[in-house]
Amino acid sequence: MRAVVIGAGLIGLTTALFLRRHGAEVVVVDRADGPGAETSFANGGLLTPSMADPWNAPGILGKMLRWIGHESAPVLLRPHALPALGAWGIAFLRQSRPQRFRENLLRNVRLANYSLSVMAGLRDEYEFAYDGACSGSLKLLRDTVALEQATAMAESLVSHGVRFQSLDRAATVALEPALAPVADEVAGSLFFPDDESGDAHRFCCAVAEVLRRLGVTLRFGLEVESLRKQGGRMTGVVTAQGVLEADVYVVAAGSYSTQLLRPLGLRLPVRPAKGYSITLPVEGLQQRPRLPVVDDALHAVVVPLGHRLRVAGTAEFAGFDRTLRPQRIDNLRYLLRQTYPEIAASLDAAPVQAWTGLRPMSADGVPLIGVTSIGSLFLNTGHGPLGWTLAAGSAKALADKIMGQPPGFDIGEYSPARFAHFRI
Repeated sequence: MRAVVIGAGLIGLTTALFLRRHGAEVVVVDRADGPGAETSFANGGLLTPSMADPWNAPGILGKMLRWIGHESAPVLLRPHALPALGAWGIAFLRQSRPQRFRENLLRNVRLANYSLSVMAGLRDEYEFAYDGACSGSLKLLRDTVALEQATAMAESLVSHGVRFQSLDRAATVALEPALAPVADEVAGSLFFPDDESGDAHRFCCAVAEVLRRLGVTLRFGLEVESLRKQGGRMTGVVTAQGVLEADVYVVAAGSYSTQLLRPLGLRLPVRPAKGYSITLPVEGLQQRPRLPVVDDALHAVVVPLGHRLRVAGTAEFAGFDRTLRPQRIDNLRYLLRQTYPEIAASLDAAPVQAWTGLRPMSADGVPLIGVTSIGSLFLNTGHGPLGWTLAAGSAKALADKIMGQPPGFDIGEYSPARFAHFRI
């Protein structure tokens, strides 16, 4: 079987890997000059079943309306993006009803747990180097009400395979001594021992090297101009260097999947949610953070990545605008100071790598994995902020389905068909 995968980020590369392991001849095409160069380049660095809740939690509409115009807001809606949200925005809000939110959360948790088990197998087999760590994550809570709410949420997920430990202030600082300067502001924390972290871009580069060794063709710097179909089936991928033909096609182009598929009459319920991060060198610091910290009150994550520290947070609905806004970068520096004031002071003059990328957000916060209404055309997109967490499991499950292999995980409830009214 011949397969073309469009997209060389986390999702596309891992999909290509599992297709090749099943014996398919695979071509990966991406407009960027190398692997993981866009949304996967500098994400939050976390693989976290503990943070699988969709962003459209109950009450999100009121919060987003209150946050309009506030550059420090965790989720910021840019008014110019409103017309493009349309039916997607209505579906996004409908899915914030408590029962639907809970159902979508559990779908993500199930896939996240499966995905981490698949990642463990990949590490054992290929010994990928990507500054990976299996040290867990620490969710920091700054007041007792927030601690109680977070604990209740965590307890509700224990029966679904998410383990956690509740820590008081002293135990929190004992586990992460770098938090000592803000100890008086901490009510407690939740430690999730099964969470992982790592540099997604370095992982993409490592997977690309394995793909080359396995005989996969990687076509970088090649823009997909259009997709061809005939008689209800995909027949080719049109590029400036000719048409790529295959038996099956997988679109894993993140937020840009929507634009790519629109000319075929497919209305993908996926919109870009812009995220930011900064990465700073910490080599030589006397005391470095030991493990990833999620600051619940500040809606930020601070993640050690080898000799670097990554700070990520906030999101914008701003269409496809990838402008690096200085206010949002300054906000991340502020978030670092609030969590690690002494470390932030030490890094005040350090060079900063600032980044922004477009997370592909589905209307219900759950990825779209499976075949479309066009024969031989498959989707693997819409993972939102959970792309790193869900990548390996999504890829293996889809490759199993395409190649007719016994599934390790049933992706039926992630099918694009659940959005039939969007005509996909």
